[in-house]
Amino acid sequence: MTTKPHDQFAKDFLEELLSPLGRVKINTQVRDEARFVDVLFTPEIPSQDPNLGLLGKIALTNTTLFEPFSTQPTRTDIRNCFLKLFAVIAASQRQAKRQRRKLAEESLPQLWIISPSANQALWAELEVKLDLENWPSGVYFFQKCFRGALIAVNQLPVTSETLWLRILGRGETQRQAVTELLELPESNLLRQNILKLITNWRIVVIQQQDELTEDDRELIMNLSQAYQQWEETTKQQAKLEERRQVVENLLRFRFGQVDEELSRVIEGLLQLPPEEFTPLCLQLSREELLTRFTQ
Repeated sequence: MTTKPHDQFAKDFLEELLSPLGRVKINTQVRDEARFVDVLFTPEIPSQDPNLGLLGKIALTNTTLFEPFSTQPTRTDIRNCFLKLFAVIAASQRQAKRQRRKLAEESLPQLWIISPSANQALWAELEVKLDLENWPSGVYFFQKCFRGALIAVNQLPVTSETLWLRILGRGETQRQAVTELLELPESNLLRQNILKLITNWRIVVIQQQDELTEDDRELIMNLSQAYQQWEETTKQQAKLEERRQVVENLLRFRFGQVDEELSRVIEGLLQLPPEEFTPLCLQLSREELLTRFTQ
């Protein structure tokens, strides 16, 4: 199991996005010399569609092995990914045999290798193919019987459908994706959760300053905008929470308690600066506050 910041972020990132859709297992051990699948996902019927675009389409197709890489995977990397896939398929077939049921070919687990870019020479050697009738550019498939695909993140079209995968890219691809993430409405829950993950990822990388690589420095630069916005939002939320506490204390001092009816005036009072809401809390009667701030 790896402790590299990018690898850990990719696992946390996919777990955050895919959890509403089904069961996510990180670093799942499979037989065959204790190999570990980075992210093993089993789809279930989601309570609501989290709108994950291409990532959601991939995840809901079947049991999926996600193997994200921070650099182009080598031949050995790809072979090792398939060893994990075949071990998972073998386990599924053994379970089906024990249950005396037939496992259809199309229901077998599938491997998705996520690479920041394509190694054209290796891609040609692997004989992977595009399927532009059903999948966007950047998605390459191995021969059908191998149940595998490669995603070249930098070749994905720049659309909202590919946003969540492009965040796992590098360089300008990742910077563009982070910019798009920041442009999502602040009420978007995925936006908030992924910003928090990105912030934690950046902090982990910076803590390794004594051994920063060129890739690490590029990563810090790519994530700086997201970190700055998260930091500013956090500060604003802290200030708002402090003001809310002040208003509640003023109302509690004046009326003894803040019941459900009185709590409805708080949001209105918070729209005012402290020099305005303080005298109102101390001077207006309960009825006057309710009339003014709950209409």
